[in-house]
Amino acid sequence: MTRPAPRKILPFVVYHFFEDYRLRFSWSWLFLQFCNFSTLIVLGALSYLLISHFIFQSVRVSGNSMYPTLFNAGNYWLKRYAYLERNPQRTDVVALKDPQDGTLVVKRIIALPGESIYFNNGNVYVNGKRLNEPYLLPHTPTYAYEKSENEMICCGENQFFVMGDNRNNSCDSRTFGPVPRQDILGKVVE
Repeated sequence: MTRPAPRKILPFVVYHFFEDYRLRFSWSWLFLQFCNFSTLIVLGALSYLLISHFIFQSVRVSGNSMYPTLFNAGNYWLKRYAYLERNPQRTDVVALKDPQDGTLVVKRIIALPGESIYFNNGNVYVNGKRLNEPYLLPHTPTYAYEKSENEMICCGENQFFVMGDNRNNSCDSRTFGPVPRQDILGKVVE
């Protein structure tokens, strides 16, 4: 009895595997993959830009001007959409463009457009009423930067008066004056 010769299946499978592989790497297939990849990159970049400019942005606090509320080198979220439907409110912690050099700084809104701020013996008065500031460390005095006992500042239309919570170590509206609404980028979420 003679045995039948073994069939050569392996070369057949290997040949068809490489044949399919070669067909997959045609120029049209490569062009299609390149278009898909490019579309994915463009959509990802657009999503990032839309989210970071209109919804959320990461903010890193630099310095101790907002201590004890926010800490130096702390990372926080900036809600860019917070003021689309409503105006900024007193005591909101906001990120804004520094009028002196255009950098991003984080401060607290103390007075709204049209209000007056009066510094008297270490206390802050807004429209003649002493401002309740539970976010400050106890017995923290607030003076104008000239260390004068009394000073009055008025906010114009669409201007906000901002200060840091660490009043003795903050460059804020006491230095550069009230900030315009368009410089306020959004509300910082603690």
